[in-house]
Parts: sequence; C-alpha cells; structure tokens
Amino acid sequence: QVQLVESGGGLVQAGGSLRLSCAASGRSFSGSAMGWFRQAPGKERDFVAAISWSGYSTRYADSVKGRFTISRDNAKNTVYLQMNSLKPEDTAVYYCAADFRIETVVSAAARYWGQGTQVTVSS
Repeated sequence: QVQLVESGGGLVQAGGSLRLSCAASGRSFSGSAMGWFRQAPGKERDFVAAISWSGYSTRYADSVKGRFTISRDNAKNTVYLQMNSLKPEDTAVYYCAADFRIETVVSAAARYWGQGTQVTVSS
C-alpha cells in the first residue's frame, strides 16, 4: 500500500511559478514510478508528467513541455513538479499518482492516488 499527500498548490499570477510536492509513505513506494495529473472544473483528469523510479525516464504532456519539470528524491520519498511560466489554463486540481511501471502511470491506470492540491493561475 502507498499513501500519497500533495502540497504546494496555491494562487499565482500568470507567468509565475509554483512547486508541487508529493510525499509518499508505505513500503510499496520503493520501486514505484510517479506521476502528476490535473483536472479542471468540468473536464476530465489529464496526464501532466511522470518519472520512473530511477529518475532516468520522464514523460510530459505536450501542453507543459518546456515549462514543467518533474523530479524525485527517493531518500525523502517525494516527487516534485516545478511549474514555470504558468498560464490561466493550468488552473486545476493536481493529483499525484504511483504504480510500478511508468507506462501504467501515464495511462492513468495507477493504483495509488493522492487527494489533490488546487492550483489557480490568475490572468
């Protein structure tokens, strides 16, 4: 079992930056790929970024490439999402996800999910 807790959301002006964190606990975290998804009001949950256990493999949605960076610190059981050049369309609840394979995370089939953190970007 893996428990995920997101933090770092908030209100920021367009062009600004935020860094989200996802703290994981539970013995099953070891070896897990991690990812971020987001869901805007009235829309489906969309993939944002994912990272393998080693950190060598990453995936990004086209809409965030060049602006967002996913990273992890396995010693702290934490994955991060650095978000730069934020746009109003980035406004959403951001969710952390975890599973053994990065492809499983990217496909939104991950077994473990956090409760989400709100990101609001004002124009």
